[in-house]
Amino acid sequence: QMRFVESGGGLVQSGGSLRLSCVASGTQFSISVMGWYRQVPGEERELVASVVQDGRTTYADSVKGRFTISRNNAERVVTLKMNSLITEDTGVYYCNRYPPLQRWGQGTQVTVSS
Repeated sequence: QMRFVESGGGLVQSGGSLRLSCVASGTQFSISVMGWYRQVPGEERELVASVVQDGRTTYADSVKGRFTISRNNAERVVTLKMNSLITEDTGVYYCNRYPPLQRWGQGTQVTVSS
């Protein structure tokens, strides 16, 4: 069973950057599609970026051109580089497989101030 530990969130001004990291445990990382998800209070968790086993990526329209997802299969790490942050990017960010497993990590809070 895979588990996820996210880090790297924080408070940043609009226009700033953050780099999120996720360390995954379990033997299925290299064969899994991995994603970063965002949850805002009162809304459903949404997928913002995903990366398949060979490194190909997809992005939600709201983050396309600003966020970059990558993975390191040997270290079981997924990163999300976020540039040109806007207030709408505020939320708790989680990593998980895609489709997601039932168990989620604790997430990491990203707050973008105007």
